[in-house]
Amino acid sequence: MGPPVSFTETPGGHGRPAFGDPASAAALARCVAKDPAAFVTEHWGRAPLLSRAAELGNPAGFTDLLSPADADELLSRRGLRTPFLRVAKDGELLPAARYTGGGGSGAEITDQVLDERVLALYADGATLVLQGLHRLWPPLVDLARELGLALGHPLQVNAYLTPAGSQGFATHYDTHDVFVLQVDGRKHWRIHPPVLPEPLERQAWGGRADEVSAVASGPPALDVVLAPGDALYLPRGWLHSAQAQETSSLHLTVGIRALTRYALVEELLGLAAEDPRLRATLPFGLDLTDPDQLAPELAETIAALRDWLPGADPAALADRLRRRSWPAARPAPIRPLAQAAAADRIDADTRVAPRRGLPWRLSPGAPGRITLRVPDRTLDLPEGCEPALRAVLSGAVDRVGDLPGLDEDADRVVLARRLLREAVLVPAD
Repeated sequence: MGPPVSFTETPGGHGRPAFGDPASAAALARCVAKDPAAFVTEHWGRAPLLSRAAELGNPAGFTDLLSPADADELLSRRGLRTPFLRVAKDGELLPAARYTGGGGSGAEITDQVLDERVLALYADGATLVLQGLHRLWPPLVDLARELGLALGHPLQVNAYLTPAGSQGFATHYDTHDVFVLQVDGRKHWRIHPPVLPEPLERQAWGGRADEVSAVASGPPALDVVLAPGDALYLPRGWLHSAQAQETSSLHLTVGIRALTRYALVEELLGLAAEDPRLRATLPFGLDLTDPDQLAPELAETIAALRDWLPGADPAALADRLRRRSWPAARPAPIRPLAQAAAADRIDADTRVAPRRGLPWRLSPGAPGRITLRVPDRTLDLPEGCEPALRAVLSGAVDRVGDLPGLDEDADRVVLARRLLREAVLVPAD
């Protein structure tokens, strides 16, 4: 049996851009008007990038992803609930009770979005923020998956609907990189350099409001009006504010929830709990608020950590990071009823495909067994299934009867049926 394998085409892979994959490359090309390698070298995590609609080569813009009519559909006919909608006015979020209420007879919920209240707030200048659209709206479900595969990080997608002349939020920074996709109307963006480069999620801008205000009062690094079809990339930490112009504005914000080196530090500390010196009780009566008393214990702790770190196991660290990163992105959606029906009627001529975006890993199990790990479960399978698993999960084989390593078609059908029912495979189109 070969060593454990993790495929880089999945979100649980190594985070390398999947520029060779046509669907993922096309998703990235919608957001940046540069060669992917140049974007990574010159802008990724470093500097903003403005891409005009003409440079992106998409005359239809982004209305196929979410149009104003689609936004109205979500706000009025889809039973939207909090927190999938936020409303902001004059830089402050409004209480959800101002735009939600009961769902009516049979719904038995109390936080459904009420369209007439949304209308009143929007007409009064409030900005509407549709959140989590990567889980709600099919075109954005697909975009988030493919762009996430290209970047190697999980994504979220929000939409911002701003009345003419209004500004939903004061100058601030995000703790994640973003792509801004202007769908409808025009919006004036003012971009300033960071007051805190590459902030972590726990380092929100509110704790540095005075610094943000001071920098925002100076000349911007980028002062631009986005028109329909334009895109803007902003690394985390860059200050920004945006104001709708002569008409209302709709733009999408794709947030990139990148893992950082600090995530490695956090997981290393979790592994360090195995070291007895680092688990040792501090001396009786130690006053932790006294620097003089604390100094020798700090020195001993640093020494113990320094001794332990060179022996840290990369495989154990990777396992912890896998448990952290795999659940952060959803694979391609499946159709449960159709999937169950396909599993029932499968035969040797059935064609199947790996579920796109589903991370997986094969590793040895008990004697004579192999383990297939996916984000929320572990499958225990006979060791003889390994060649078939590698072939079908890598996409090298799609016909059930061609799965290698198994002697009988009946065995191939049993394996493929289980993988269909476990939502690891899907019927091939």
